Formats: sequence, structure tokens, C-alpha cells
Amino acid sequence: MSTYSRAIDIINNRRIAAKTQNENRIAEVEKAVPEIAEVNRVLSQSSINILRIITKGENVQENMKQLEKSNLQAQEMVKNLLVKNGYPKDYLDLKYTCSRCSDTGFCNGVRCSCLNETAGKLAVQELNQTSPLKLSTFDTFNLEYYRGVSTASDTDCFTTMSNNLDYCRKYTATFSRNTANNVFITGKTGLGKTHLSLAIAERLLSMNWNVVYGSSINLMDRIESEHFGRSEGDTLGIITDADLLIIDDLGTEYDKQFCTSTMYNIINTRLNKNIPTIISTNLSLQEIEVRYEPRIVSRIVSHYDILKFSGNDVRQMIRLDYVGRQKTL
Repeated sequence: MSTYSRAIDIINNRRIAAKTQNENRIAEVEKAVPEIAEVNRVLSQSSINILRIITKGENVQENMKQLEKSNLQAQEMVKNLLVKNGYPKDYLDLKYTCSRCSDTGFCNGVRCSCLNETAGKLAVQELNQTSPLKLSTFDTFNLEYYRGVSTASDTDCFTTMSNNLDYCRKYTATFSRNTANNVFITGKTGLGKTHLSLAIAERLLSMNWNVVYGSSINLMDRIESEHFGRSEGDTLGIITDADLLIIDDLGTEYDKQFCTSTMYNIINTRLNKNIPTIISTNLSLQEIEVRYEPRIVSRIVSHYDILKFSGNDVRQMIRLDYVGRQKTL
């Protein structure tokens, strides 16, 4: 089943749920307030009265106006009775999730924005299925691995990484599609780039933002496969319009012109739309300029906050700690 077919099913179910809720409320109120039941019975006769007016053919316009006036008076009477009996005035109004299309998915024969939004969320969920989004959170990011550590380029890795963690926390707390900054995260393997990228994705997804997370190689493979007709989908369209795109491990994709031009297209398109992107990589800006094109580096330097990660390989330290504990058992 296509993404749009599944989205239509979801919206149809919303419509059914809205009608069921409305029917249940009508039954509840009519039982509690018999006067409302009587007025509703009179209102239900309207369609029969309309047919009678049309069939007779006498003073149709005048009779229709009079019937409309009577119906409006009856509806107002119901609202007054609701309020008098402790219900909200609009308690019996049919409430759809989308007021524009009444949960049909279409407005004047054109896809409603609610249908496009629902389809987009389903597509994002599919893209994120293979990402370990629940495994990395801000709370599980252990700064103790950086305490007392210094490198040739950073004499205080603990402070650097504390600042990076604070930046990422504040980034999610204040996130907005059109005001959040672009972020470029760079550093050697095992310093926590993927961990914090996943933590941002996990937190924002829980806040119902449309976030796409993926490794550079996986995203490029999908886009290339769809571009050359080997598979179906619109990965490029999805990631260029997501509220936030997180590209992990830039530089791991195949070194070929298609990937380079596609990556530039993604970065540039999202900049033009003023929607944020987070890129993490083991490469320095100088290495990216050699690997890709100067214009990609120019976009990053001009439009991205740059976070430099420093320290020792945390993955290796965790592995050594585990091995050490096993030996003591």
C-alpha cells in the first residue's frame, strides 16, 4: 500500500471517529435532556418538509426561507438548552480533526494540507525505521569520559563537550522549523557525534516535529536507487522538506558525482527554504573541500554553527571497560 493510500485510510478513520463521537454525544444529551430530543426530532423532519415544499411547487422560495428560519430558531433553542443543563454550547457540533476538508483529505478536488502532512509523517517514519533513535538520549551521554582529557588541539575536552551538550539541549528546547540554526558537527570517530545527533532527533520526534535522521550513505543509496528507477519513493522530496534533517557520517557515501551534486542540492535547497539541517562528520572542513566542492564548504562556513568534538574514542573506552569487567568476573 502506498504512503498516500495509508494516509487516506488514517484520515477516513478520523472522519468515522468524529461521526461516532458526535452520535454518542447526541444519544447522551437526548437521554439527559428530553426537550433536546424533541427539538432534534423536529429538525430531522426538515428533509421531508423540503420535499413537500418542492413537490407542491407553491411559493417555494418563501416557504424555504420560512423553514430555514424555523430550523435556525430550533438550533439556537438546542444550544440554549445545552448551556442551561451544564453542557458547552457547541457540545453537539460535529468536530473534525481538519476543519478545511472535514476529514476527507481533499478540498475542491485537491489534496488537503492535512493529507500531505499525514503522508509526510508516514514517509518520515519509514525512513527512520532503521535508525536507533531510542538508544541515545541526552541523559545517557556520559561526560565523565572527557574529564581530565586533553588533546593536541584541545587542552580541556571536558569543558568543550559540556558546552556541546548544553548547546544540543538548548537547541531542542527552543527548536522551531524556520528559526533553528543549521549545525555542523565535526570530530574524530567515537567522540559522541552520533549519540547527540540521535538525542536531538529522539527528543524532537517526541515533540511531534517532522525529523528525518539517516546516515549519509543510506540516504544517498535510497535517493540514487529511486532516481534511476530501481525502487519507488520520494526520499529526496521528503528530506528536503522535513522540519529537521540530520545527516550522520557525511563522507561515508560513495565518492561519485551523483552523490556530490545531490548533497549540494539537499544543503542548498534547505537553506533556500530556511529550514534547518544538522550534519555530522569525521572530516574536517579542509577534507570536505577536497572530497566535495568548495561551494559546499562555503555554505557550511557561512550558514552553520560549527561544533568541534574532542577527546578520546569513547567507544573504545567503553569496550575496554567491558572487557576489563568480564576479566574480573
